[in-house]
Amino acid sequence: MVTGRRAPHPLPAAPGTTGPLPGAADPAGGQTTPPPADLDRYLEQLARVSATRCGLPDAYLQDLHQLAATAAAQGTSLRTLVAALLTPACRAWPDLPGARQARDLQDLRDVATALMRAISETTLALTEGYETAHRAAIRGEEATRREFVDDLLEGPANLGRIAERAERFGLRLVGPHTVSAARAADPFGAGDPATRYVEEALTARFSVHDVLITTKDSLLVCVSPGAVPEVPQHFATAVRHAVGERYTIAVSRPRPGAGGILRSYQEARSTLDLAARLNLTAPVIDASDVLVFQVLGRDHAAITDLVATVLGGLQAARGGPRTLLDTLTTYFASGCLKATTARRLGLSVRTVGYRLSRIQQLTGHDPTNPDQRYILQTAALGAQLLDWPDRPLQPTD
Repeated sequence: MVTGRRAPHPLPAAPGTTGPLPGAADPAGGQTTPPPADLDRYLEQLARVSATRCGLPDAYLQDLHQLAATAAAQGTSLRTLVAALLTPACRAWPDLPGARQARDLQDLRDVATALMRAISETTLALTEGYETAHRAAIRGEEATRREFVDDLLEGPANLGRIAERAERFGLRLVGPHTVSAARAADPFGAGDPATRYVEEALTARFSVHDVLITTKDSLLVCVSPGAVPEVPQHFATAVRHAVGERYTIAVSRPRPGAGGILRSYQEARSTLDLAARLNLTAPVIDASDVLVFQVLGRDHAAITDLVATVLGGLQAARGGPRTLLDTLTTYFASGCLKATTARRLGLSVRTVGYRLSRIQQLTGHDPTNPDQRYILQTAALGAQLLDWPDRPLQPTD
């Protein structure tokens, strides 16, 4: 028990030092931290706490917050930073003024309690400052990655500069690349569980140089080398596991260079839009499989004239053209087999035959005649693209 009152004693240097207390060296190779002045100041604050039993001032806690942020920016580990302050403090506390002047055991306990509270405040301030800086660094990295992705998938941009920046994110723009784009019932967002699952699944199976997973306009996008053709298949599998059955994936044709990636992304997006307009049910759609629709859609005036000329007569049908047009579309999708068409529509074969005859009467084209079938099928595809008859045909000049 401490029985006597001691005279104030100046704060000594930590054991083993003869001058200003040196900072702790970071074993990870970062800069020495904290500087001697910061450590001396911290020990002075603990000396004041031991004497007054008051906590650390808010202004000083903010300084510790900033000290940790600076250490994080320099690459110093949090463990090293905390040890650099607290280890000398633990060694020095018995010689702090409050401890040396304690009158009895209770007084000494009060000093220890105040110091423990100060050390707790120190740890919290350092941790918060370090985490704040770490989050800021992550946000900065994410912003840089987003800027790169936007330049890559939007254009126009300096393609040479994009190629240089791509290396930073593990993407080599050598050779052709394929772009796969997934759309789901719930939009994809950066960092959401589905996005993280797909990214982790793909990077675990392939090299980081073989895949770039990102989000763009609520889509999940996968950029992969054409030399690794199995990536889109595994991307589709990961998307299915992540979101269930409510998704559609479009896979572009491979194209070379950064400009090729932009064109492939645009192709994948347009394929997704086309699949929605045509009510395509396949979960994975190759852009090359719907090229005919792309060709038809490029000349709006011509396809409008074709639909109006070839299928316009269906408007004279009782109840409008929808029933006969659906029968015609299903007939072509069934390989021009009446029995299959009847089964898909839930009709009798006789009813299907009657409707096909009615189509011939109203359009002048026989869907069962191979020589006349093509123009009807092309017009039926055009009607799907134009969403006719639900949307009226726009007159062309």
